Amino acid sequence: MGEIRFGVDDLAQLRFAVSPLWESVAALRATADPGRHALHLPWIKTALTVGAARTDLLPRLSELEALVPPPRCPLAEIEEELAVLTGPPDRAEALLGWWRAGVRPYWPRIRAVLEADLAYRTRQLAEDGIQEVFAHLHPSLRWAEDRLTGAGLPARGIALDGGGITLAPSVFTTRCVLLPGRDSESGRPGTAPCLVYPARAVGTLWERRAEPGDGLARLLGRSRAGLLGRTSTPTTTTGLALQTGLSPGAVSQHLAVLRDAGLVTSHRYRREVYYRASELGLALLGPGSRDGPA
Repeated sequence: MGEIRFGVDDLAQLRFAVSPLWESVAALRATADPGRHALHLPWIKTALTVGAARTDLLPRLSELEALVPPPRCPLAEIEEELAVLTGPPDRAEALLGWWRAGVRPYWPRIRAVLEADLAYRTRQLAEDGIQEVFAHLHPSLRWAEDRLTGAGLPARGIALDGGGITLAPSVFTTRCVLLPGRDSESGRPGTAPCLVYPARAVGTLWERRAEPGDGLARLLGRSRAGLLGRTSTPTTTTGLALQTGLSPGAVSQHLAVLRDAGLVTSHRYRREVYYRASELGLALLGPGSRDGPA
C-alpha cells in the first residue's frame, strides 16, 4: 500500500486526461498476457497477427511502461506524447508503428469509452466532490483527510507540490498506476503526475451493436440514424467522423438536426463538445441501446 499526500492547491488542480500513448503500451501488455485480459480477447486475436510491430516491443515492455510520461493536456494526440518520450529515438518509432497497426484502427471505439468515463467523473466531481471521485476510481483506493492510499501508489508515499494531479482512465489497465511528474527543462512548470485507473464499462468495448433498423433509417435518413446509434455513449464530432467516414462538417450538420429534434443532447468539456442520445433518442433506437456507460 502506498499514498499520495495533497495540499489545498493540489485539490484545486485536479485534471482529467486521455493518454493514447499509455493505452498503446497497456494494450501491448494485454497481448502478452491474454488470460488476464479476457474482456479484450476479440481484439487480442487480431492484435496477435500484427507481427513485428508488436513482437519487437515485447522484450522492452517493462521499460516502456516506465518511460511513458504523464499526459500534458486532456486529449493529446499520440505524436505529441511521443515527442516528449525519453530514451532512444527508435523507441518512439517502434511505438508509433504498434499504435498504427494494433491500436489506431480501434481508437474511435476505445476513445468513446474513455470519453464517457471522463464525462461521468467530471459530473461526479461537480455533484459529489473529490472524495466520491477517489472512492469510486478503484476498490483499493481510500481517501482520508489529505491523502489517497491504495495499491499501485508509491510505497514510500509522495507529497504533491501544489501542481495537482491528473486522472486518466484506461480500458487496458486493471489496477491503478502512477506516472510520476516530469520537471520542465525550460523553466516553466513541469507536468503533474498522473494516476491511471481502470475505465468504467470496459465490458461494452467490443460488443457488436446492431445498426438502426430500416424504419428508423427511412424516418431520419441513413446517415442521421447511424450517427444516433453511435451516441448511446458520449462522443465527439471528431470521433463520429472517424467511425463513419463522414466529414466533420457533415457530422456537425446532422447532429444539429438531431439535437433540434430532441434526439441528442450536448455538453462541453474543455475544448470538446460531447453528444449523447436523449431518452427519446434511446427509445427510438430500441432495446440494447442503453448498454453504454452512464
